[in-house]
Amino acid sequence: MLAAGTGPLSEAELPALLASERTALAGMTDRISAALDAQEAQVRAALNCDGPDPDAACELAVHYLASSLRALPPRQMFRSLYLSFALADADPRYVGVNIVMPEDWPVALRDYDLHMAMFRLLAAQFPGVNITMHAGELSFGQVPPADMKNHIAKALEAGADRIGHGVDIAHETDAFATLRRMAENDVAIEINLTSNDVILGVTGDEHPIALYRAFGVPVTLSTDDQGILRTDLTHEYQRAASEHGLSYRDLKQISRAGLEYGFLPGESLWADPRAAVAVAPCAVTFEANDCAAFLQANEKARLQAMLERDFQRFEAAMTDVPELNR
Repeated sequence: MLAAGTGPLSEAELPALLASERTALAGMTDRISAALDAQEAQVRAALNCDGPDPDAACELAVHYLASSLRALPPRQMFRSLYLSFALADADPRYVGVNIVMPEDWPVALRDYDLHMAMFRLLAAQFPGVNITMHAGELSFGQVPPADMKNHIAKALEAGADRIGHGVDIAHETDAFATLRRMAENDVAIEINLTSNDVILGVTGDEHPIALYRAFGVPVTLSTDDQGILRTDLTHEYQRAASEHGLSYRDLKQISRAGLEYGFLPGESLWADPRAAVAVAPCAVTFEANDCAAFLQANEKARLQAMLERDFQRFEAAMTDVPELNR
């Protein structure tokens, strides 16, 4: 599927390549969606989702990011990225696109500007597709300093709605301007504490999570790759508290941000997500008829309301824990 040739590619050639890829890959998204149908049916059968005693996991909301592979030769990378955008445009289960694989690999470093040009071109062709980019997953001593000066800024210029990792932010040429831009434009940062420790050796005070929070950048927590790193989201929250001193209130805000900036379909529950001010139909109570109708029509808001109810139940059971009141 990605056998698109290994020859060189320039930015000037991208529009013509896009036209040829549309023809060469016609019908491919339908085949990929059909394969996902089969995989999801297999999972539902294994969990007995349609049987008399379904597994609790059947209630989990599942969506996907279509990911492109930055360490491939450029023509294969473009095909990978084109298919990602086309999938996210055609199949609502794919809520956005991402770019993955090690950012420090020679091809990924060499072609970084070309990859950003690909994103710009395809974002213009598929304007409704959400974009997150793993950018700045680099550490001092891992690559030459020159390679750490602008990857996050360039990802923002290429249309990133969210940034993954962003570990090298303090080494960027105009880091403060980039941080302010992220804060002002509500571009969230996906923080991956265990991944950054294991892969980059960046942990504790060397990690930029406090820097992002100081500038008001929306922060979320992620495992990055749970299967490889042998971690889970609970452990990431525990690390944020034990290693970085985040309070329950901080973690609650981060948990809310995970849904707010998660590319979920529908409108948000929040008129002001930072202050947790609900939209008008739900301003008084989630049980109001208008709110119930709003939640039914908007998956994002519905899942956010579920989280708020979970908070309420948890806090009601923990009234003797002083930390919850800080």
